[in-house]
Amino acid sequence: MFDVLVYLYENYWRPDACPDHAQLTRKLSAVGFENDEIEEALTWLEGLSHAVKSHAGTQSPGSMRVYTQAEQDQLGEECIGFISFLESAGVLPAPMREIVIDRAMASSAGGPVRLEDLKIIVLMVFWSLGEEPDALILDELFVDAADRLIH
Repeated sequence: MFDVLVYLYENYWRPDACPDHAQLTRKLSAVGFENDEIEEALTWLEGLSHAVKSHAGTQSPGSMRVYTQAEQDQLGEECIGFISFLESAGVLPAPMREIVIDRAMASSAGGPVRLEDLKIIVLMVFWSLGEEPDALILDELFVDAADRLIH
């Protein structure tokens, strides 16, 4: 599913630039994605669209987030820490945070969400809102920590 999401991000500058569901399914299939992977990604994106609509303006700035046990189990320490980092950096406001958590909980990773997958989720939330993250945040989302050069 995440490979399909990355493909969509790289090839369509906004969600409304994507073709309709049937045409997009055919195109993704022609590129080489499996049908179940395509359907899972498109269903996830539909959920993202609903989450964006339902979470708009639901959290006040600076609100404190307490994670449920189910969220802690699904997200794990590393992902919760990354979400907190993005919040403290001022690039992930509370409504966006809630969408990220909603979509991470909806991913069928089967266990804790991997940090790499959470980064894709964050990227897709920005994409769905028609926003581009700050260049430093893009670096954080795309560059593997092991590949960073320390000066």
